[in-house]
This record gives sequence, C-alpha cells and structure tokens, in this order.
Amino acid sequence: MKGRTHFSFRDLFRLTRFWNLLIVALTQLACALFLIPDFRWNDLHFWMLLISTTAIAAAGYIINDYYDIKIDLINKPGRVVVGKSITRRYALLLHSGLNFLAIAVGFILRWEIGLIYVISAFLLWLYSNQLKRKPLVGNLTVAMLTAMCVELVNVFYQEQVHLVTIYAVFAFFMTLVREIIKDMEDWRGDATFGCQTLPILWGLRKTKLFVFGVLVVFLVTVLVVNHLFSNLPDIYFLVFLFFPVSLLGMRLQRADTVSDFRRLSRLCKIIMILGILSMVLVREPLP
Repeated sequence: MKGRTHFSFRDLFRLTRFWNLLIVALTQLACALFLIPDFRWNDLHFWMLLISTTAIAAAGYIINDYYDIKIDLINKPGRVVVGKSITRRYALLLHSGLNFLAIAVGFILRWEIGLIYVISAFLLWLYSNQLKRKPLVGNLTVAMLTAMCVELVNVFYQEQVHLVTIYAVFAFFMTLVREIIKDMEDWRGDATFGCQTLPILWGLRKTKLFVFGVLVVFLVTVLVVNHLFSNLPDIYFLVFLFFPVSLLGMRLQRADTVSDFRRLSRLCKIIMILGILSMVLVREPLP
C-alpha cells in the first residue's frame, strides 16, 4: 500500500486509540486522587508519570496496528490508518519516539518505573509481533500490562495501598475478558493469517465457557482480596461489579455474530469506566 500525502489528527487519534488512552490516564488519576492520602494536584512528578504511562500505551497501539495491517483490512477495513494517511515509516518513528520519551521520564522519576517501562515496551512489541497470535498468552500479556498501569501508582508513591491492588486485579480480569471477546470478534481475519487464538482452536462455544470460568474466578478473587485487606461494604461490589458482570455473562451467552461481540467489547469498557467511577465512593480504611 502506498502512503497518501493527506494527514489528519483524527487519524492520529484513531491510531493511538485516544479514548482508550483517556481511560488509562483517568484511571491513574482516580487511583491517586481518591485512594492515595498523599496525593497533591501540584505534584509535577505524578503528572510526568501519567503522561509517560499514556505514551507507552500509545506506542503499543501504534506497533500493534503496524504489524496488523493485513488482518485489520479484513476485520476492520474502515479503521486502518498505517499505510494510508500515516506511512509505515512514520508510524515506526512515532512508536520509537513515544517509547524513548516514556522510558527516559520513567528513569527520572524512579529507576523501578523506568525498568517497568522498558519491560512494558518490549512486551507490547513482542505481543504485536508474536504473542497475540498464540492462544491465551497474548491475552494474559495485555491484561498484566493493564493491571500494572494501576499498580504503578503504588510503585510511584512507594506505598502498598490495598485498594489500588484490588483495582489492579479488577483491571487484569476485565482486560483479559475483553481481549478474549475481541478475539471472538476478529476470528475470521485472524484465521486467514494463521493466528492460533482461543476461538480458532476451541471454537466459540468452548471459548465462551472459558470466559464464564474467568468471570467466576474474577468475582471470587476480588471478594477474597477485599476480605483479606480492605473489607469494603458488599454494596460496592453489587452495584459496580456483580450486576454489570452478570449482564455481561447473559449477553455473552446469546452472542454469535461479529456485531454481538463488538457490543460486548464495548460493555467491558463501560464496566471498566464504572470501576473508575467507584473510586469516588471508596476510601482506603485507616489503620
């Protein structure tokens, strides 16, 4: 494909998944604002953390689209940007520049954060190049990196706020479920290019059963972690977790078309946003 000379910021926002980046940024901000007692609005270092984390995530989306041009032309032809309005060369340069910026800022903040960014950038490249085509490994990688975005708040403040860890667990499982659902949405294009995702290996029925199992483990894990460390009232979990996850499970049971799975993926994102909003109401109990 030959690159076009036309360029628009809309395509750049689409390439870097602007709305997903906004969720990443708001999640870190909400964790610090509502869960960390020492948070200060004028803490320049925290804003550096937020921007660098968002830059790493943006670089990950870019390299993912770089490697997935042919697959996306089948699964999402209207959303392909790399090779059209943004050339492959500039996509790589933008990916490298964002990673360099984030890693440099990370080491300025703390060497542990810089190291986490180095590992994250490598895993996002490896995911896009290889892991996403393997069963479950790619899904787990993205879920782990999403959870780390939340847990980074604890690393930055050098604290172990238990509620932050609970939300990291929440982010891990919801991302894992969403990534598997996205594989069910994209299985036709993935199969064409030899990917070995769960829906391709197991079929949609068995993959759905696996997702149901993940949801059950998710609910039990969050309850156990809360009971051991924070002991939040059950009403929080009923409103922000059990009801929306139950709705997700019921809709997943009936889903069988690409549009069904696309709506389920959006529902997962809505549940993540509800999780962020719930931080307004909860507080880490005082010792």
